[in-house]
Formats: sequence, structure tokens, C-alpha cells
Amino acid sequence: MQLTDEQAAIQDLVHEFALEEIQPVASEADATEQFPEAIWDALGELDLLGMTVPEEYGGFDTDPVTYSIVNEELAYGTLAVATAVSVHCLATSCIASFGSEEQKERWLPEMAGGRPVGAFALSETGAGSNPAEMATTAEREGDRYVINGDKQWITNGERSDVVVLFAKTGPEEITQFVIPKETPGLSVGPPETKLGLRASDTTPLSFDDVEIPVENRLTPEGEGLRAALSILTGGRIAIASQSVGLAQSALDAAKSYVSEREQFGGPIADIQSVRHTIARMHAKTEAGRRLTRHAARTRRDPSADTPTAASTAKYVASENAMDVTNDALQLHGGYGYTTEFDVERLYRDARITTIYEGTSQIQQTVIARGVLDEG
Repeated sequence: MQLTDEQAAIQDLVHEFALEEIQPVASEADATEQFPEAIWDALGELDLLGMTVPEEYGGFDTDPVTYSIVNEELAYGTLAVATAVSVHCLATSCIASFGSEEQKERWLPEMAGGRPVGAFALSETGAGSNPAEMATTAEREGDRYVINGDKQWITNGERSDVVVLFAKTGPEEITQFVIPKETPGLSVGPPETKLGLRASDTTPLSFDDVEIPVENRLTPEGEGLRAALSILTGGRIAIASQSVGLAQSALDAAKSYVSEREQFGGPIADIQSVRHTIARMHAKTEAGRRLTRHAARTRRDPSADTPTAASTAKYVASENAMDVTNDALQLHGGYGYTTEFDVERLYRDARITTIYEGTSQIQQTVIARGVLDEG
């Protein structure tokens, strides 16, 4: 768990930013369902929107552990910001990993600064946990592709300027494309009204005879699903990291509250059952953190089973975040059920961590496959 001096310095920087800049605006952003764009621009100035962009294209090109740490600390501020950043970084990862030199030079330098904002369009109404069932098609006509279909639950759907899209180029072939948002025929649907993560921009995207040149294809035909799964392994570590940050935020809020709240002649932190709850919250947060850091370290170990490690971390950290935020709300009593305290927002936000980037059930499937050595 030991961090390098550079990693520790970045952690301190982002934690301070989360405390001083993100947390003060988090509740209002949630209540108004408006993403805090000033925070985004500030993150760009800190080079935190180019974490998966190589240095030669103006990025930060972080190591996997540093990327995990940044996601954890951003989620400590608010999950809505951390989610937007991680999805933007998924898009830049796809371009950096699979794009041509021309595509990298066109998109990455500006995306490293945060504008244009990236979106990642994989899920559909009938193809969430099983992307192979997607219905969106990309038919080649000469030197162009014509795209038709609908994508669902797209983070940065309204805010984005460039979309990394996955579509079928044949009955069993999924291919990856990069599409400018202003392309005719690409439209944004109404924003989703969500239980939590309310400041995050989540919309459907529709493609109605969207024409793009062949040069906008990121992967050879039929290799898009494999590319998506490799990118999503890193994405699952990011969500695990965010789950840890969310849990830590709830734990810190609970520690502060029980130390100040007095009942029966003293702070409720003196009550044994409260102390046991705090101990349980700490253990679950730390367990998620250790699994997540381990998974991040496997990313650069060719002998490691990174998919299993990533799914284990994501499964445990997200489920633990649900438990920890629930305990934090309970310790706040009636106050925890009101918007006067942040724990009700943390509780609502935690629920999505067990769903996106693969549900807990999907993570269990991946873990079992790895444990049983089924490839």
C-alpha cells in the first residue's frame, strides 16, 4: 500500500482540491442537477483530464495506481465529478490505445485539457450487461459508414463534443468509432432523472443515418468488443476507486458527527454499538481500498490476472460503499434523512456503483471464471 513520493503528493493535491473546491458545491449541483463546469475547467488546468493521454499528445499519462488514487479523491468530493472524469478518460483511452496517428493528433491534445469532453457509448436499452446484443449498426457504403441506432445511459451525453461509439458492422462484429458530436443525425435525448448521481449528465444518444468517413473507425471491423472489454477492465478499477472515496467521505462525516452529537450525558461516540459501527465502516473501506490498489498494480504486470482482480475490487468496494453509506446515514439518525447533511446524498450516490461498469452480478461471473481458471 506504500505510495511513491509523487503518488502521495498527487493524492494530497487532489484531496485538498476535493475538500476546498468540490465538496462546497456538491450539494447544490445535486439539487439543481447541474454539472459544475467550473470544477471541470479547474481539473483541466491541473492536468487531471489527460490522465490517460500520452505525454507526446499533451497528457499526464498516469500510472494505474495514480489513476486509482485520483478517482478515489475526486469521489471523496462528489461521485458526479469523478464519474464524468472517468468516462472522459475512457474515451481518451480508446483513442490513445486504438486510434491512428492522425486520430490521436486530432483529438488527444485538446481532450487532455478537458475540451472537447469525451463520451463512451456502449450500452443500449436491450444490451447493458451483454453488449454483444447491441442493435446499433454501422453499414459501410464506399468510403463512409452509415450509423443507425440508440445508446442509453451515456455519461457526459449532453456535455460531450466527441463520442467513442460501438456499433455492429456485421451480425457478430462489433467495431469502435470516434464521432464528432455535431455530426448530422446524431441527437441527444432528454436527461435521465436519477435516484443519485444527479449532477452527472446522463442522456440517451440517437443515430439516424449518421454518416462518418472510414477514417473515423478506431478498430478493425469486428475487434471493437475485445477493445471495449480491455478498456472496461481499467474502468472497473476506476469505479472501485470511486467507491472507496465515497465510503471514506461517509466514514469521515460519521466520525465527525458521532464525536459532536451528545446523548445520555456525552458524545454518542462513547456508546459501544456506535464504536462498533465505526470500526465496521473503517474495515470495509480499508478492505475495498486494498483490493483496489492491488488491482491497479496488476495493470502493468503481464503475469497477473487483471480482469479477476479488477472485478473483485469493483464488487467488494461498491458493495462495501453501500454498507458504509447506509451506516453513516443511520448514525446521523433523523438528520441523516435530510438534505442538511451530506450523508443522504452519499447514500443515494453509492447505489449506482454496484450497477454501472458491470453490475455486481456480472462481477461475480467474471470472478468465478477467473477463480475456476476458465479463461
